[in-house]
Amino acid sequence: MQIKPFQTIKFSLEKYSKWAFDIRYPNSPKRLHKEEFSLSEHELSPEWKKWMDQMIHWIHEHKDFIATLQSGDHVTPEQSATLNKWNKRFSQLLYEFEQLEQAPIARSQLSLKQLYKHAHYLREQFLQYANQQFAIHEIQTVSTRSEEETLKERPSGPVPIGRHTLPPLPYPYNALEPHIDEKTMRLHHDVHHQSYVDGLNKAEKEMQKARKAGDFALIKHWEREAAFHGAGHYLHTIFWNNMRPGGGGSPKGELLRQIEQSFGSFRAFQQHFSAAAEKVEGVGWALLVWSPRSHRLEILQAEKHQNLSQQDVIPLLVLDVWEHAYYLKYQNKRKDYIQAWWNVVNWNDVEARYEHASKLKWIPF
Repeated sequence: MQIKPFQTIKFSLEKYSKWAFDIRYPNSPKRLHKEEFSLSEHELSPEWKKWMDQMIHWIHEHKDFIATLQSGDHVTPEQSATLNKWNKRFSQLLYEFEQLEQAPIARSQLSLKQLYKHAHYLREQFLQYANQQFAIHEIQTVSTRSEEETLKERPSGPVPIGRHTLPPLPYPYNALEPHIDEKTMRLHHDVHHQSYVDGLNKAEKEMQKARKAGDFALIKHWEREAAFHGAGHYLHTIFWNNMRPGGGGSPKGELLRQIEQSFGSFRAFQQHFSAAAEKVEGVGWALLVWSPRSHRLEILQAEKHQNLSQQDVIPLLVLDVWEHAYYLKYQNKRKDYIQAWWNVVNWNDVEARYEHASKLKWIPF
């Protein structure tokens, strides 16, 4: 079957949601540890070489994407000329990376950081232009993909100790407006979530050092750090996927039946969950979880990320009520934020999580 031009562009825009974030992998040079990513006057270490190769591949992906946009039937001459300019900018960036890769003495952490920042800036500016001209946010962002579907496209295997990475948002920063604003999403994802990833990686590496040295004097501190940052990282990863543009409404099928069985009705569940979120003392989360021990759904609170909550449960739907999740738009009106959040809930993702979680059942006590 021949693919129509619009279908081709739509497919490319959906792919771009992944391409646009590949720049984050591996971690940017400012976060690379010296013992793992050493630089010499004569050659790149294997890890630096891998990072450089990925950056070069990322640039080629953008150039391919620009070519796809230019091939569309409805591209105006003015748009085509502007896309040519963008292609030249990425070509220049590619040239600079290739030159740096081949120039031993000119290479330095500073040079690589500067190129990384420039690449990230180009990506942001290009995405803004493409959003305005080609309505990417209307075509590419409305995704109903679950984490399970995404997982099938990623390599399997455990995360190496201290090598957790920031997951990309499954939609652009402005996709959840007017309910959650772009500025909040940028700060929340790029700064706050990244800090939890960094904190978890550091804690894991420090505990690995402690095991090798047989010195556990600071183990209490690093276990606390791992609990706090690890829970923050994992909860935020669920949180991003629990939302989507054009979301809201109510779940269907078996999840809806289980909600009605566990809470009496969907309305009762929604009221309970909202009240739990609103009444979190200080900062924390509200969680809808599957309990393998009680064989039913439960609503829990968590202070910070890990305190005052149950173990042996599986989170299905989570709501972040730390102030950084809503203060820029809602100030101290947490209740208004919670009410708005229901409009972006991705029930497809919650249903997929429930389908897998509900298969796990322990002997009830």
